[in-house]
Amino acid sequence: MSSAPIASTSAPRAPRSGIGTPSRFLRVVAWISFVLNTVIIGTGGAVRLTGSGLGCPNWPLCSPGSLVPTEELSYHSLIEFGNRTISGPLLISAILVVILAWRIRTARRDLFVISIVVFGLVLLQALIGGVIVWLHLNANLVGIHYVISLALVCITAAFLARMYEPGTARERAVPKGFAILTHVTTLFMAITVLFGVLTTGSGPHSGDATIQRDGVDATLMSHIHSLPGYAAFALTVAVLVWAAARRLRPLKWTVVLLAALIVQISVGVYQARHGLPELAVGVHMVLAALTAATMTVVVLRLKRPVASE
Repeated sequence: MSSAPIASTSAPRAPRSGIGTPSRFLRVVAWISFVLNTVIIGTGGAVRLTGSGLGCPNWPLCSPGSLVPTEELSYHSLIEFGNRTISGPLLISAILVVILAWRIRTARRDLFVISIVVFGLVLLQALIGGVIVWLHLNANLVGIHYVISLALVCITAAFLARMYEPGTARERAVPKGFAILTHVTTLFMAITVLFGVLTTGSGPHSGDATIQRDGVDATLMSHIHSLPGYAAFALTVAVLVWAAARRLRPLKWTVVLLAALIVQISVGVYQARHGLPELAVGVHMVLAALTAATMTVVVLRLKRPVASE
């Protein structure tokens, strides 16, 4: 079996100071962007799980003639408005990352491109959020809304991972078979997320007490959802064993990935056996995004920066 040279599992060296080095401000703002994109999944889940999806029945205003909740509205409006409020700092952080990455775009084109993608998806999310309200929580759009949020967590995690490495060319740091196995694991994780979205869409948490979901049986969907999840878990174990045996570069992050999957599966089993309690479902949603972000970092660790002359 042909393979690339095996890299050590030591942490990558921080980029040397100078032209093209991400500033400390960029690093701080990039972390803020990642955290906010994760937090908004939690607040968005709270909106859905408390039936607050139409707490603010209008968009971009909360109610006719008012940007903020009025006394006539219920506590659901506060929950929905709180979720909307996070969109402001999230958009600002995305803009700042673009500006700061643009300043080093010649040397770090990768960071600049990622920042543009994040900014575009944040704008798209705001638009989709408004359309969801206008269409009274259309289940398909709600699912797309979550998937994009999860993608944003993964992409901002990729920005962080690349930010702490040199911006030089990259080469494969693991055997080809290992890289293929890792990508297959990623595929099964993506399928798991997809069926998870469909399962939630057919379940009891519609986002508003007046909204009824008509679709596939939720119990059946939960069983279908679990199958690729267990496959992803088994594949992750195989990836970890291989990485440990050969001391491959993704080893440490694969350990983190396996731990995240164990917690995620445990929460999933618990919620399925206890009637989908709101808190457990919300935790499951956030953990799905963090697990996917960890998988993203594992994939990025399949390559290493080529040493500059």
